Amino acid sequence: MKQTYRRTLNACYTGYVVQAVVNNFAPLLFLTFQNTYDISMSRITLLIMVNFIVQLATDFLSAGFIDRIGYRTSMLAAHAAAAAGLIALPVLPGLLPDPFAGLLIAVGIYAVGGGLLEVLVSPVAEALPTENKEKTMSMLHSFYCWGHVAVVLVSTVFFALFGVENWRIMAVLWAIVPIYNFFVFRKVPLCPLVADGEDGMSLGDLVRKPAFWILLVVMICAGASEQSVSQWASTFAEQGLGVAKTIGDLTGPMFFAICMGSSRLLYGLYGERLNLRRAMVLSGLLCVFSYGMISLSPLPALSLLGCGICGFSVGIMWPGAFSIGASVLKGGGTAMFAFFALAGDLGCSSGPAYVGFISEHAGNSLKTGISWAVVFPLLLMTGVMLIRKTDK
Repeated sequence: MKQTYRRTLNACYTGYVVQAVVNNFAPLLFLTFQNTYDISMSRITLLIMVNFIVQLATDFLSAGFIDRIGYRTSMLAAHAAAAAGLIALPVLPGLLPDPFAGLLIAVGIYAVGGGLLEVLVSPVAEALPTENKEKTMSMLHSFYCWGHVAVVLVSTVFFALFGVENWRIMAVLWAIVPIYNFFVFRKVPLCPLVADGEDGMSLGDLVRKPAFWILLVVMICAGASEQSVSQWASTFAEQGLGVAKTIGDLTGPMFFAICMGSSRLLYGLYGERLNLRRAMVLSGLLCVFSYGMISLSPLPALSLLGCGICGFSVGIMWPGAFSIGASVLKGGGTAMFAFFALAGDLGCSSGPAYVGFISEHAGNSLKTGISWAVVFPLLLMTGVMLIRKTDK
């Protein structure tokens, strides 16, 4: 690629780091929110749901306006919303009579940015003149994981040095990342998603393709398989395993993210040697095994190892579904990526909520909730195998 497009790809990498901040900073503070603002487990679950439901609504609406206002303007709006929400997170609870309402509003603001980024970053990178699209997509999505690792590691070190009561400062510091990338995207060159002279698929064309509907189910299950463990990893480690918050953050979500990022990085480096669909089916099987380790093991160490195995297993599910869609539904354009993101975020919201509600009804047992989430990787494997048949 030309050097100018390398800068665009680097900005896309940072875009997924921004989304990682949006999705994973607040979960580190769930117990802090409970203790500081006297918030119940069900209301904490509502914070997760609002984040991903707003992202889901943004995904749905973006299919109609991104092509009209342009990718650059949309990308700038995404980063502005992410920064504003992160700054509002520590500010609004102290200004409103009900602190929980302040948290909800802040989460809703940065969720708009997260939803736009989910729709925008992948097609912007897909349009760049890279040689191997599947490898590029997997490498791109690995930066979400490295961003997740950075959020947990930097935040944990900050809390250890300055105390978790100063989390408001950390939230404002994380807002610097989207502010920086906002100015980067003002300058970098962008490529059209559908090349000149080619006709893109309309939404009507997409909905008439069986593969489109199957891939929507695959995307839902990919998001749910990932976030059912990721969103609860810190709380699971602290409450279910009885470890301190610092250890819980390091051994829970960060271990999960490192394993997930390693999976995507390996596919990004050596993906041309693997059959993507076969690899996704094997990933689903490994995910089922990891859920069993997390929920059934009597030893805390084995349950934590199960969290890591789960992270590795779900690594290629999301980017793999995007790559399969781009190859099977050529010319899908903005509408295809928007609805894939919509389906993925539906899984991201329903998966953790499903685990949370089952856990609460089982006496706040996260192990029980996670054990019931095995339905998601099973459905994903079924969908990938069906895609192989419809593609033939």
